[in-house]
Amino acid sequence: MHLLFIKQMNINLNQICKHFGKLQANDHISLLIPGGTIQGILGENGAGKSTLMKILSGFIQADEGEVILDGVQVRIHSPADAIQHGVGMLHQDPLDFPPMRVIDNFVLGQSGGLFPDWKSVVDEFKQLSEQFDFKLRHDAYVDMLTVGERQQLEILRLLWLGAQVIILDEPTTGISALQKQKLFETLKILAGRGKTVIFVSHKLEDVENLCDRVVVLRQGKLVGEQLKPFNTKNLVNMMFGKSIALEESKSHSTDRIAFELRDLSLEEERIQIQNIDLKIQAGEVIGLAGMEGSGQRPFMQACAGFLRPVHGRILVNGRDMTGMNYPAFKRQGVGYMPASRLEEGMIPGLTLSEHFILAGQQEGLFIDHDQWQEVTREKIRDYNIRGKPESPVESLSGGNQQRALLALLQQPLKLVLLEHPTRGLDIESVIYTWGKLKERCCDGAAIIYTSSDLEEILLYSDRILVFFSGKVSAPLSARGTSVAQLGNLIGGKDWARIKTGVGVTA
Repeated sequence: MHLLFIKQMNINLNQICKHFGKLQANDHISLLIPGGTIQGILGENGAGKSTLMKILSGFIQADEGEVILDGVQVRIHSPADAIQHGVGMLHQDPLDFPPMRVIDNFVLGQSGGLFPDWKSVVDEFKQLSEQFDFKLRHDAYVDMLTVGERQQLEILRLLWLGAQVIILDEPTTGISALQKQKLFETLKILAGRGKTVIFVSHKLEDVENLCDRVVVLRQGKLVGEQLKPFNTKNLVNMMFGKSIALEESKSHSTDRIAFELRDLSLEEERIQIQNIDLKIQAGEVIGLAGMEGSGQRPFMQACAGFLRPVHGRILVNGRDMTGMNYPAFKRQGVGYMPASRLEEGMIPGLTLSEHFILAGQQEGLFIDHDQWQEVTREKIRDYNIRGKPESPVESLSGGNQQRALLALLQQPLKLVLLEHPTRGLDIESVIYTWGKLKERCCDGAAIIYTSSDLEEILLYSDRILVFFSGKVSAPLSARGTSVAQLGNLIGGKDWARIKTGVGVTA
C-alpha cells in the first residue's frame, strides 16, 4: 500500500453553534481551511476548540451551522460517518484498546467481513509504517507502547481507512521532545502529500513551529486569524484578551527536612533504580526530568506508598513509612496526583461535588449535601474550574479536569507528588496553577513533580533529578542548568560529568 498524492480537500465550517445547557461552546464559528495545509486551532482551555473538532469528526452534532467538504454540504452523524467522508480525529487520550495487539487496533473501523486477510493487512501495515520510519511491531501489545507510539498507530489506522483530513487534539501533551519532533516531521510529510492537517493546541510554541496558518478561539468565538510569520504578542492577546507574562519563580525552601530517602532501591518490570539517598526540605520543589519510561513513575509511586521498595527506607517528617500503603502515607500528609485524569485520578459518572465528598473528611453518618455543594463552589472559584457542582467530571475539558484534580488534593500537605501537573493547560492556567502550588510551599509542603516540558522544569524547580534508563542523577541546581544541558542528560549524554543517585543528598 502506498500513500500517494491525492486531491486536496477544502473544509468550510459555516456558522457552527453548539450549546451544552447554558454554556455556548461554539458561537457562530465560520472557518475555511484550504487543503494540503497545516491549520492551527489555538485557544485557552474551554475556548471551544475540541468541541468544534468533535463536530467535524462526528463525535457530536452541531445545533446550527453547516459542514461543507469540497463545496458539498455533508451531514456527519458519527466518527464512522466522518471517516467515510475522509475525516479522522486523533484525540488527546488515544482511543485504542491497550490489552489488544497493535495489528488488532490497526484494523478497527474497517468495512468488510469479520475475518480480514491478516497477511495482507500486516504487509500493508509494514509498508505504511516504513513510509514514516515508524518502529512499530505489528504483534506488540498496545499497553507496552509509549503515548507517542500510540499516536503513530492511530495516524496509520486513519490513513489506512482513507482519511484525507487528520485532526489532532492537543497531541504534544504527554510526549517527549524527541517524540514531538517525530510527530511534527510526520505531519509535514502528510501535508506535503496533500493531506489536510488540523492541529488543535493551547501551546503557542508548537503552533508557531508547525502550522502554516492559525485561528484563535476565545469563549466559544473565533476572534482572529494569522498566517506565517506569526506575531506571538498578538496571538496571546487574542487568546486571553490581554498580555500574559511569566513571573520569575521564587524558592520557599526552609531548613526543615520534610522527606528523606535512605539507600532506596526499586524494581518494576524493566526498570531498576538503586541506592538513592535524598533529603528534601520543606517548601522545596524537586522536578523529575527524563524520557517516558525512564523510572520517574515508579520513583513517584514509591514515594507515595503505591510501590514497595526492595531495599532502603522512606521517611516523611522523620517518621519511617517504609512498606506502608498509600492511605498510611496520606494520613501523614502525602498527596498524589496521577497523570491519567479519568483512569486513575477521578471516577467517570460522578459529579464534581461527589468527588469532593469522597476526597473530604466526613463527619457523622449522613452527608450534608448542601454543605458539600458550597465547598465545591468554593473550590471551583479558587481553582478557576469551568464547571458546576453537578457537572459530571467526564464532561469537563482536559484542562478543567486537571484543575479539579489539583483542587481535590487535601489540605494541609507535607509532600505533594504530581505527575505532569500542567499537562493540557494553557499559559495563563499554568501560571495560575503554579501560583496555587507555591502557596502550598509557603505553608511548608515539599513538591516532587514530573514534566515533559524542560522549560517548566527549569522555571519552577529548585533542584532537578534526571532519569535515564533507571539511572538517577544527583540533584542539579535548576538555576545552574540550561535546556541544552538538560536535554543532553535526558538523551543519555554527558552522564560521565555528573554524579548519579548514590549519595543524592541535600
